[in-house]
Amino acid sequence: MTGVLSSQKIRAMIDAGTLSAAPAILPEQVQPASLDLRLGQVAYRVRASFLTGARRTVSDRLAEFEMHRIDLNAGAVLEKGCVYVVPLMETLALPMGVQAVANAKSSTGRLDLLTRLITDGGVEFDRVSPGYTGPLYAEICPRSFSVLVRPGMRLNQIRFRAGQAVLSDDALRALHVQTPLVDGDAMIDDGLGFSVDLRPASGTLVGYRAKPHTGVIDLDRIGHYDPAAYWEEVHSEAGQIILDPGAFYILVSRESVHIPPECAAEMAPYVAMVGEFRVHYAGFFDPGFGHAAAGGTGSRGVLEVRCHEAPFVLEHGQIVGRLVYEHMDQVPDHLYGAGIASNYQGQGLKLSKHFKA
Repeated sequence: MTGVLSSQKIRAMIDAGTLSAAPAILPEQVQPASLDLRLGQVAYRVRASFLTGARRTVSDRLAEFEMHRIDLNAGAVLEKGCVYVVPLMETLALPMGVQAVANAKSSTGRLDLLTRLITDGGVEFDRVSPGYTGPLYAEICPRSFSVLVRPGMRLNQIRFRAGQAVLSDDALRALHVQTPLVDGDAMIDDGLGFSVDLRPASGTLVGYRAKPHTGVIDLDRIGHYDPAAYWEEVHSEAGQIILDPGAFYILVSRESVHIPPECAAEMAPYVAMVGEFRVHYAGFFDPGFGHAAAGGTGSRGVLEVRCHEAPFVLEHGQIVGRLVYEHMDQVPDHLYGAGIASNYQGQGLKLSKHFKA
């Protein structure tokens, strides 16, 4: 058994007690190649983000850094610019041959809601070593909007991998010949490169920029909020925009991306030296992303972009990130967009599901 573990294997892990939770894991938490994780009943406001460190527990570190704790049961606001640690409902008992990696869900990333997994003894965010047995915690830092959360909300997800799963560039080229991964030429170099679209087919709207002073977003409210209250439209007629330091943008890839059913993918940074900005990589791309859309010709990737120290000119077609493809241990018994209420199949430039279309 090698590769990213499918939904079938995840259910088997739940049945075997490798994955457990109180209350029990819900069927809808199981995605084609990952498991959604749920917030527990309390949030700890902490002075700073931290990694647990070898032979130490999150509880130890909370004793050092906790400022106060918040009961989430009636709903509570996590404030912009603050750091919180929330115990999750799920716990792990990983076998030695299986490692785990976590990531924010798509809607979480599109709200600029930094969410990372931490574990006892952890020396990296979002990475769980083979053999780990113990609790899971989410570190949450709202960066653009304050958010209202409740127990059971799902802000991040975890994926399980056995053995070497990443496709080499040669294997990726062969897969592209067999099943096109993008429309047009594939830029393959340590993964599949993708670029930014600043010349839309119609109109001049190329993205959105988060407003600095907004109201709270209740994460349970879907299709509820007026985008104009939270976002400024970004327009371009020249195929370029200037990113402002510290600002958060929603843009879209020029390429339509296709993830075949036997693969999964993860968004990764391109090269740190190409500019003073970062494409925030919220997500896993599930098997089947872009597969059913428009006859299997792909879906565009939404880019969450933050500029760092200096204003930076971003130009149409500039490579901004890459997708690292991994093979599945088996084709999942359900695919992204195929009857599982996937919010972003066939997407173009799109805000999170909380905003009116």
